[in-house]
Amino acid sequence: MNLSMNWLKEFVDVDVSPKEFSDRMTMSGSKVEKYEIEGEKISRIVVGKVLSIEKHPNADKLVVCMVDVGAIEPVQIVTGAKNLCVDDIVPVALDGSTLSDGTKIKKTKFRGILSLGMMCSLAELGLSVSDFPYAVEDGIFVLQEESCKIGQNICDAIGFNDVKFEFEITPNRGDCLSVIGLAREAAATFNKELKLHKPIVRALAKTHKDEIKVNVPAKDLCPFYSVRIVKNVKIGPSPRFIRERLRAMGVRSINNIVDITNYVMLEYGQPMHAFDLRYIDGSQINVRRANKNESIITLDGNEHKLNENNLVIADAKKPIALAGVMGGEFSSVKNDTATIVLESAIFDPVAVRIASKEQALRTDSSVRFEKGLDKNNCIPALNRACELIELLGAGEVCSETFIVDNSLEEIIKIPFDSGFINKFLNIDLSCEEMKKILSRLGCKVVDNNVIVPSFRMDLKNKNDIAEEIARFYGYDSIPSTSLRGSHYGKLTKEQKFEQKIKNAMIALGLDEIATYSFLSPKQYNKLLLPPEHFLRNSVKISNPLGEETSLMRTTAIASMLEVLSSNYNHKNEKAKLFELAKEFIPNHNSELPNENLKLIAGFYGKNIDFGYVKGLLEGLLDKLFIKNYEFVANSKIAYFHPGRCADVLCDEVFLGNIAEVHPTVLENFNLGKRAYIIALDVKALFDNADFNISYSRIVKFPAVNRDLSLICDREVPVGKLQKIIKNSAGKFLENVTVFDVYEGEQIPKNKKSVTVNISMRSNTATLTDEQINSIIKKVVDAFEKNNITLRS
Repeated sequence: MNLSMNWLKEFVDVDVSPKEFSDRMTMSGSKVEKYEIEGEKISRIVVGKVLSIEKHPNADKLVVCMVDVGAIEPVQIVTGAKNLCVDDIVPVALDGSTLSDGTKIKKTKFRGILSLGMMCSLAELGLSVSDFPYAVEDGIFVLQEESCKIGQNICDAIGFNDVKFEFEITPNRGDCLSVIGLAREAAATFNKELKLHKPIVRALAKTHKDEIKVNVPAKDLCPFYSVRIVKNVKIGPSPRFIRERLRAMGVRSINNIVDITNYVMLEYGQPMHAFDLRYIDGSQINVRRANKNESIITLDGNEHKLNENNLVIADAKKPIALAGVMGGEFSSVKNDTATIVLESAIFDPVAVRIASKEQALRTDSSVRFEKGLDKNNCIPALNRACELIELLGAGEVCSETFIVDNSLEEIIKIPFDSGFINKFLNIDLSCEEMKKILSRLGCKVVDNNVIVPSFRMDLKNKNDIAEEIARFYGYDSIPSTSLRGSHYGKLTKEQKFEQKIKNAMIALGLDEIATYSFLSPKQYNKLLLPPEHFLRNSVKISNPLGEETSLMRTTAIASMLEVLSSNYNHKNEKAKLFELAKEFIPNHNSELPNENLKLIAGFYGKNIDFGYVKGLLEGLLDKLFIKNYEFVANSKIAYFHPGRCADVLCDEVFLGNIAEVHPTVLENFNLGKRAYIIALDVKALFDNADFNISYSRIVKFPAVNRDLSLICDREVPVGKLQKIIKNSAGKFLENVTVFDVYEGEQIPKNKKSVTVNISMRSNTATLTDEQINSIIKKVVDAFEKNNITLRS
């Protein structure tokens, strides 16, 4: 919701800076997202008067103008504009000025003639023809504003100096989707008087008995409906004050009648619609449910198939509007419209929301109806529109108002308990102070009951009253207290484990990221997944924002590669990233998918290779108390390099993968460096972590080291050699280190030499030669059983 400060000041005398206004309104519960000062990007543009126009001596399409800008001497300007005449009043950008798009204007020569500035068009000021209908779109903006003074700042001269605030309105505060609603909040925030205007309608024209008939068969969906007729309508542009306010509120000016309905909607928060009476067949308005197979062409020119749940405004033959959403094309106001029917009504919020969603029509009107509107606002808004029509001379308002009221009068009373409020908020505020705050909000306290005004439909119980007191007492004034109650929340073992993973990854030098759980089907193609691959079986979003977010991901690797690619293409030399990401695997036994939590880490950059990433992974597994892990080569994963990929196992349990990304996948993701991925299942890590931590004294006896050079097949992984040693050496084995792998002339074909260091130590005594030799013999025997021999 946008708000014009100039418009607001009509209701509340607020004289503070935009920053202070934003801060205080936000602190009282009306959050200001941002504010903008109209014309703040413009500088040194003033009102000028064309004194003379002479042909350029060296160019057929240029003219030389002398322009009075209020200075001692006129300014010479060269232009190619065709719509200028002597005595025209125009915006002049002086030497050193700035246009709305940031362009700097400086003096320059055109074909030998010096030009000391530029005369501006509407676009160069950041405006359009809807702001000034008398102007031309492609030429110089020739002003017709009577109040302009030569040399005056252009923004002040044309009213382009408002302050626009953008509010985030919560769904329960539909009353704040209006200038008056926000004025009430501002008056309460700054403790100022709220000045509301009561519309006065002369209504000189008479209404004939059969001029219009109103019927409301769908009483449950339309509790209140009212219309008024305006004759002798004169369609034309709106006056400047309406155009200015509509522009500041983000609404384009169209013509006086349409602008008035938009103006009242923004001012009162009550959507309105104007029908051309000549297109209402039978002079009947019927508020009913749509008939089966009925359709309507709306104002945007699109045809919409209706169903029996849609509420429509219809004449004797056809629908002329989709109630609360958008009017029909053929009954709208046109340039030759002579008589209009003004509508102000209340429609069921749920019905409007369903119709808006089904027909894919989201309008300013539907947004307001969806949140619920105040019936008591309908007639004042209708009268305000009629008042403006009379004020602008746009028509003659008829005396009678046609009303169909099926609503129930309901006065909301909420018990007033100052003791409860003080205890609930942990404050000490007197009963009188609370009543003053509630009075500023339009509430009355009678017989220990809060009488809630009809426009505050969000106030329903004593907790809501306490919240209103808290808003204007000041959240920052409420003392901080600890949570009350005997039960305190705590993390589960799994949550603590996840936190441990994050801490470990950060300690290892990685940065945490967060990515969306949605992805595009194209991502699977980038990962080179075959058409029948199980990962392509994804949960589809029923109403996605677009194809890019149409699937729930079955692998988070694509998300990580997108982030790595973004970093690479933003010239980051290296990246070491991780995420605890959910993957969504369809469950055929349930409507909901299985949500698997995965640890995904991605790397690229100088000095980062497979060995570096493997070492980092080993450090992580050690920090997570996972023992007996091993790496087994795997060349069958489509998106990983077939020669640099391994499964991570722990006692034969699959934990995940470590791999270099396939070169083609790197190209698909526009990643110009080798990249590496760690993908681990968090539940498998948790299930295989050994949380039974024991501590022992530092052993005072020396370690004994022996080196063994082994001959084995080239295909035998080094990890298998380490595993054989660990399984055969016994309790005195302390560590196994591989420090040399060699293939060459001295080694048989298809064989390799691997040299390992075996470290042994006893906690109770120094190992003897007999014990050491016994251990080595067991290891050698185990190797021989696996066709692995000692190198001679």
